[in-house]
Amino acid sequence: MLLVTETLDGGIEVSTEKLWELQQKALERLQAEADKIIQLIEVQKQNLTGPKCPVYEEVLDMQMFGLSRQIEMLVQLELISKEVGKQFLTRLDQKISEFHELIAEYQV
Repeated sequence: MLLVTETLDGGIEVSTEKLWELQQKALERLQAEADKIIQLIEVQKQNLTGPKCPVYEEVLDMQMFGLSRQIEMLVQLELISKEVGKQFLTRLDQKISEFHELIAEYQV
């Protein structure tokens, strides 16, 4: 149950405990989405499917776009900081770069 109260000036106030719970849920959800993207990359690594595969590129782009939109919304709601959102995207970009480097090694 969300502990929300109305302030004297007509605003809404959320309890600190509930806000912390919402932030934790937001982080867990982002991690689950990031894990899906990492799993997609890992499957591609195992199959050594090139990053030039249109289906792979489209799915990866859609997943990254969706995650970035979720991060943007959570930042706007002040459930996560910009820095935390950037860390998620940076980590995934590194995984994607590692995969591209691996494929380049096998194509030489």
